[in-house]
This record gives sequence, C-alpha cells and structure tokens, in this order.
Amino acid sequence: MPSLMTEQGKLCWSPDGDDWPNRETSSFVEAAGLRWHVQQMGSGPVLLLLHGTGAATHSWRTLAPMLAWHFTVVAPDLPGHGFTQAPAPERLSLDAMAADLAALLDKLGHKPVLVAGHSAGAAVLARMCLDGTIAPHGLVGLNGAMLPIGGLAGRIMTPFARLLAMNAMVPRLFASFANSDKFIERMIADTGSALEPAGIKFYRRLTSSPGHVASAIRMMANWKLAPLALDLPRLATRLMLISGGNDKTIAPKDAARVHAMVPRSSVVTMPGLGHLAHEEQPREVSDLMIGLARSIGLLPMPHAVVPELVQAWQLHPRGALSK
Repeated sequence: MPSLMTEQGKLCWSPDGDDWPNRETSSFVEAAGLRWHVQQMGSGPVLLLLHGTGAATHSWRTLAPMLAWHFTVVAPDLPGHGFTQAPAPERLSLDAMAADLAALLDKLGHKPVLVAGHSAGAAVLARMCLDGTIAPHGLVGLNGAMLPIGGLAGRIMTPFARLLAMNAMVPRLFASFANSDKFIERMIADTGSALEPAGIKFYRRLTSSPGHVASAIRMMANWKLAPLALDLPRLATRLMLISGGNDKTIAPKDAARVHAMVPRSSVVTMPGLGHLAHEEQPREVSDLMIGLARSIGLLPMPHAVVPELVQAWQLHPRGALSK
C-alpha cells in the first residue's frame, strides 16, 4: 500500500492516488483558498455528489460511473479529506464547509440540478439549499446525518471529539491502528455494511493518513446540527431519503423524523443494508436516483412507464410512516 505522505501526514496524489478509482476523471482546482481534488464525468444535467465524514471520492467508485450515463457528475473530496487541502481547523464546520463548497461550484461554473450526499454530506447539501447557495430540483440523502445525536451519546460525542482534536498524537495513533489486520474490516462491519476488498483497501488507505484522520476528527468536533434541524421544515427542495435498514451509524428512525419535518419528502428503506448502502448496492441506488430525476422532469421518462422505482425496496410517501 502506498505510504508516502507530506510532513502533515496528508496523502500525496503520487503515489497514493496512482490507483485511485476513476483517476482519469480527477483534477485539482483552487477555490476558497484550498486546493480541491474533484472528479467530473459524464454529460447532461449537473449532479453533485458529497461523501461523508472520513470518506472521499472513492466511495462513489461504482455509483458515479453509472450516474454519468445520465448526468454530468461532479464529486469533490471534502476539505481535509482524501486529496483536498485541509483548511484552518475552525473551518471544518457545517456552515464553513457549505460556504467553501459554494465557492468551489462557482469556480467550476456548475449549478447542480440534483444533489446527493452521504451521511454528513447530506447535511452540507441541506444547509446549502437552505442558504440559497444552490437551488437543485432534488436532494437525495443517503443515510443522511441531518439531526443531532440524541441522549447520552449526543452529550458525550462532541466534547469527546473536541478533546481528541486538541491532541496532535491522536490522528497518528489511529492511523497506526488502521494498518493492523482486520481493524478496518471491523470498523466497516460496525456500520452495518459489508464491502468488497477494493472498498476496504481504500478506506484503509484513508485511515492510515494522519492528516485525513485529523480533519475527520476536527469536522466531528465542530459539527453542530441543531440549527439545521430547526431550519429543515422550510426546506423547499424535493427530498428523497434513502436509508439502510441495517444502518448502525445513523438510526433508520432518523430518516422517519426528517421525513416528518420536511413537507416535500419521501423515504426509501433498503432492508439488510448498512451505513454504506450506496457502496453495497450502487445499481439499486442509481435506479432510485434516476427515477427521482425522471419524476421531477430532469430526465425524460422511458417509453413504458412502470412503477419499478423501488423494486424490492420499501417506499414510504409522506404520512405513511405515521400510520
């Protein structure tokens, strides 16, 4: 596995990116004072994909090329993640990240008509929609983390993350553990997902980078979802929540709670899949996203219109979950 990193422990494009998924679509763009790693592929309406905390563009390795048959797909590494430069620690917050991504889109000249975010990426996109920096016709939340963690865990997690973020040794210790046998396999299994060896390999590469780990920890330390939760009822964008029924990171009931708060929303449950459902079953997730795009007029309807949007999955229109 590539091991050369900068003095700050960040991954280097060469050699760490030599076999990066969809490498031929990658470029580096200067915006908001950062050097961003961005992947762009396909043609058609612009679709923006945002990964979650601790991940990178590798998480779209199979889904993005499928969507590129219908869309111009734009997928950046979030600040401090993967191969994107890390900002000042205080800018690894929800509001700052949303503002910096808006600057990136402006630099690229893109106005996405459909956006999809995994976990914390969904929260960033919801914030951008509410702030008016993007105006898509649809937002897809893939196991979206849009609500504060409740109970004792919520009272402990953020202060604990802040303590970890203050200790420079923590990312290096975590990165050293990530190189041990089965560590990443257990970490992914704890999310309720099962990935193929290639997926595990790239997560191991990321978590073996102290710089990447440091940014993920700082992001968690700065994350405040209470203001977003208060604003969600005024989200006007059509929202589809795709939830893995076996997600052990974001409880599936959170999707039901967001669904009850947002007027133009629906929930699709994918039984047996975990927090990384879009990596476990990319074809089915692609079909759902394309179905949404057709239903809101972003893509043409097929000649024969059949209700195959959810196939074996369970679709809950607004109000159905409360019955």
